[in-house]
Amino acid sequence: MVVRAGREFLAIPGPTTMPDEVLRAMHRPALDIYSAEMVELTESLLADLSGLFATTGRSYIYIANGHGAWEAVLSNVLSRGDKVLVLESGRFAIGWGNAARAMGAEVEVLRGDWRRAIRPAEVEARLRQDRDHSIKAILAAQVDTASGAYNDIEAIGKAIKSAGHPALFMVDAVASLGCMPFQMDAWGIDVAMSGSQKGLMTPPGLGFVAANDRARQVHKTAGMRTPYWDWTEREGAEHYRKYAGTAPIHLLFALRQAINMLFEEKLDNVFLRHRLLGEAVRRAVTVWAEGQVLGFNIAAAAERSNTVTTVTMAGGYDPVALHHYAKEKCGVVLGVGIGELEGQAFRIAHMGHVNAPMILGTLGVIEVGLKALDIPRGKGGVEAAIEWLGESVKA
Repeated sequence: MVVRAGREFLAIPGPTTMPDEVLRAMHRPALDIYSAEMVELTESLLADLSGLFATTGRSYIYIANGHGAWEAVLSNVLSRGDKVLVLESGRFAIGWGNAARAMGAEVEVLRGDWRRAIRPAEVEARLRQDRDHSIKAILAAQVDTASGAYNDIEAIGKAIKSAGHPALFMVDAVASLGCMPFQMDAWGIDVAMSGSQKGLMTPPGLGFVAANDRARQVHKTAGMRTPYWDWTEREGAEHYRKYAGTAPIHLLFALRQAINMLFEEKLDNVFLRHRLLGEAVRRAVTVWAEGQVLGFNIAAAAERSNTVTTVTMAGGYDPVALHHYAKEKCGVVLGVGIGELEGQAFRIAHMGHVNAPMILGTLGVIEVGLKALDIPRGKGGVEAAIEWLGESVKA
């Protein structure tokens, strides 16, 4: 017996659920890639991506996922042997650092904890020790989708400035862009990157990079540059060079529609929607945690992200069983624990194309699964989420 039918609902942190309008935008013939319409599409997207990153710097579009965008950032500003400082708060900054190491950089990890965000004071202290400025770049993620950590990028930028260190500050905004405030220029970020498949509600396959003038100056002497990723190549006058070849036309149609939807909603409202729905999830988990089995992976409430919540499961209970139940019986796909949390946690995404019925439905299915699997939990998690939204979303 199951209670699922029709479209499966993704509650995973990427790819996220795509709006029907975005899917429809792709259902049209390809453009002439040499046409004025193609040029206008590219120019509008590059300008709007710079707006989303909140930078006066240049943006670039790659036919790649986030891992490709990582490589695009590294190859454009580093030379082999350069030292990179990675700020740990989960899996993804570490993964970016691993890519840098494989490309020939020297990598140092400022050890953190999968249960907490980056500590800006620790960053400042390490940079003050680097008196000869051997560290050339600093890598951090605004949100780590494995741990669920939210890192205060503004405070980290201030710590770097306070230390008087010239390293480039480079930030992964894959799980935050278009969902949470991001102010590249105001926060002292030199290079930022993101991807299409999360808050930007577009199919996987597009990677985005934004770079300020300081990073582009460093780029001129970077020794890792390769033709496909190279910013200089992509700044050429011929349109096809913007994509190092044929443009990903249908993904661009989708992205254009998705960004239009974000701007129509207005970014401040988008950010508020994510904050309210993220808190609704946290209210439910707080209640469930009363059963002494479920809990937040991120210990401090202020360090939990508005785009994904990682829920740990103790006492010998299996989060994979809950994942299977939700998917096979109810048609909701939860995120599994990954990295250090494999087999110990599940993840609830609340990013991109999400609204109250989607979140309340997901929470309801989780509560059904907890009941069916006889997993101890506090009673009334969904009610707590409803209570929060009823208080916060005024009539």
